[in-house]
Parts: sequence; C-alpha cells; structure tokens
Amino acid sequence: MKSTALTQTHINLGAKMVPFAGYNMPVQYTGVNDEHHCVRAGVGVFDVSHMGEFILRGEHALDLIQRVSSNDATKLFDGKAQYSYLPNGKGGIVDDLLIYRIEENAYMLVVNASNIEKDWDWISQHNDKGVEMLNISDQTSLLAVQGPHATEALKSLTDIDLEGMGYYTFQKGTFAGKENVLVSATGYTGAGGFEVYFDNEHATDIWEAIFEAGQEYGIQPIGLAARDTLRLEMGFCLYGNDIDDTTSPLEAGLGWVTKFTKDFIDRPFLEQQKADGVTQRLTGFQMVGRGIPRQGYNILDAENNVIGRVTSGTQSPSLGYAVGLGYLNKAFTTPGTEIFISIRNKSVAAAVTKPPFYKS
Repeated sequence: MKSTALTQTHINLGAKMVPFAGYNMPVQYTGVNDEHHCVRAGVGVFDVSHMGEFILRGEHALDLIQRVSSNDATKLFDGKAQYSYLPNGKGGIVDDLLIYRIEENAYMLVVNASNIEKDWDWISQHNDKGVEMLNISDQTSLLAVQGPHATEALKSLTDIDLEGMGYYTFQKGTFAGKENVLVSATGYTGAGGFEVYFDNEHATDIWEAIFEAGQEYGIQPIGLAARDTLRLEMGFCLYGNDIDDTTSPLEAGLGWVTKFTKDFIDRPFLEQQKADGVTQRLTGFQMVGRGIPRQGYNILDAENNVIGRVTSGTQSPSLGYAVGLGYLNKAFTTPGTEIFISIRNKSVAAAVTKPPFYKS
C-alpha cells in the first residue's frame, strides 16, 4: 500500500486510516458530519495527493489530447483548466479528468488515483506522434483547501491573486515560501476553495503553513468520507460509482463535455447514440421515506418493477435527509416523479430531484 508524503502526519493527528485506490488514506478525523459542516461553513484541508498527474509536452500534445478526450481542448488558454473524460472505444469511460494548459504545447492532466496506470497506458497507446509524456504522480502532492473562508485563510501565504481567480483557472507562483507551486480553483465540494500542487519535499512545510494561517478561521483536516458526502450533495460524479468502463457518458449526463465539433475516440458511436436517444439516465433523487440508499440497490416503480439502480447515496449532513444518484429508465427521470428504493427488502419512497441537492 502506497503512502502520500503526509501519511504519517495524518496518523499523528489520529485520523482513521483506510486503504483507498492502493493508498493509505485518512477517511475521517473528528467525524464525517463535523468535517462536512466545517467545509460548508468555514475551511477544511483534504490531502488528495493520491490523485495522478501527467505532463504532456510537444507540438503534437494538443492533437493527442483532442483525440483521447471528449472536450475541446482548443478552447483552453494558458492558466485555464477544463473537465473532460477519456472515451474507451467501446462506448464507456476510461476515466474522467481535468486538463490544465500550462503554456502552449504543455499540459497537465489530473486523473483519478485508481486509474493512474490504466490512463497512462491508454494515452500512451494513442501517442503515435512522439509527444513527451511524464508521469509526475509519485513526486507531486496535492492539497484541496475548501470552504467559504479558503481565500482569507490562504491569501497571506502567496503572491497569487486568489480573490481574482476565476472558476476553472489556475496560476503558478510562490506559496508558503516555496517556488513553482500551482494553485487552481476547480473544486469538488461546491463550497469554493483551491487546489495546491507542489513537490513532495515541501509537503510538511506547506501543510503546517496552511494550518497556521487558517487557525483563526477554525481550519480542520478533512477525510475522504466527508469529501464523498460533499460531492454527492452537489451531484458530482465519482468514477467507480457513477461512471466507469461500462457506462455511457451521454447516459451519465456528460453530453456537455462531449464536443462533436472535433474528431475523438468513440465520436461516431456517441453521435449515433445521441441521435437515437438514450434509454436511461444518471438521475438525482431524495429520500421521502426513512432509509439510506447505497450503491447497487434497486430502484423500483409503484408496482415493484425494477427501473434502475443506485450508484451513490448518503445521508446529507447539510440537508438532514438522504440523497442519491442512480441510472433510471428515461420515462422516470422527470423531477418530482415518485420512485422507490429497495432497502433491506422494503420499498422506501423517494422523489426524482435535479442536482445539486444542496444550494448555498
């Protein structure tokens, strides 16, 4: 099992550690609800150094990215990021990812921890024009500082204009006295904040500087469990739950990052699927009856016919009731439609709801 540069720090802080995507990761510190509310109302820090980072460089880097990813990377400019996915050539999804344009002919791809090797092999397989590829995952640390007070907590540490940073943009600069730190504003919690990328050797110094600077704002370390409840309240997909190699990106609601104005893997198939129309869709719902929906639970109609399956579900700490995502037969995806979740052989009432479930 791999460690991040901060694994021992989490252990020293008393975090509950669990195996996750091959890494020893903190799942919680003081408790999921406490950590969740800390991020929604204040500021919290996630160690997400298990994520993967690839650098693609050279005159054909953009061409390679355009072929293997669904979004249109020609729209990127220096300091701009975009959300995208890698089609798998069979109508499914290799992974979802972020693409950062560092400068002309130089990009950083940020991929899910469980898919680092798979993504690397997939992109390498299509690299037939000599694009320089660097896998910097094992030498890069990543902290996500999230919450409405993230800007105040961090601005004394950097020369980067955090207050002026737009959504899905990034800058490189000095941070906590370290050079060449990349700070972005992409977010996976819906609470605002930043991601901080830096070399492993600076991990302890930057971690300590962030907590010292954020002390007056009640800053806390946050585990992966609260990261999941926060992202689910926003209706954000999680690879391995809501999307995978077998799920259609159009059924998953990723048509907005599927650009048919360019050639890419699976374009003909997806164009045909769009023309024919999908038969199911990834849909949000909230529980009306008592019960927590879990991945794999069946979704039923009023006659107990199976009409879908749950992919993610949780008790929402912000809302006080359970919410979830699942693939539903298209006929049942209209907001307000009554559905039922099969929980321990009982049909528990729920209602189709368009995410985000939590609105600040």
